[in-house]
This record gives sequence, structure tokens and C-alpha cells, in this order.
Amino acid sequence: MIALQVYAAGLREGDLILRLGHGLETHAHVRYKVDPNHDMVYFEFDEPTLSLVKIERLFDEIGLVPRFVGDIPPELEKPTPRTERISLQRGVS
Repeated sequence: MIALQVYAAGLREGDLILRLGHGLETHAHVRYKVDPNHDMVYFEFDEPTLSLVKIERLFDEIGLVPRFVGDIPPELEKPTPRTERISLQRGVS
């Protein structure tokens, strides 16, 4: 089992918990519990079906900034972006 805790300041305001729930409906294998008193969401996965990037997007869509609490499970770690050097070729005149 994979467990992840997310703090999102302002989660308890208005209908944000409901909107988060609607965003998570499409992810059937994700279990979550909301603690509105502390603006926390506790996630549990059997498999890494939801990445950190997708979790961040879910919170961004409802106007919140997620902060991951504690250790991030290695299965959900963000991949290190690979960059490539762009070579500029100049035309011969």
C-alpha cells in the first residue's frame, strides 16, 4: 500500500472538498480521506495509479496549492526532467 498526505491551506472553505471529490471520481483505485479541520487529505493507493503531477493538477484546478507532508513514496516521485542542449546552427553566408 502507498500512503501520501497532502496539506492544502483553505481546503475547508466553501465547496472545495466537494470539488476535490468530483475530481477524484475518475480515479477508482484511489482511496482518500479529508480532514477539513486541518486542511489535510490522506491518500492510499494499492498501485501508483495517480502521480504527484496529477495530484498537483487536481488541487490546482480547484485553486489550492498542495504541499506534500512527510516522505514521498518512491513510486510517486516526480521524474527528474531531462534537458537537451539546443545547438544553434548558423547558416554560411
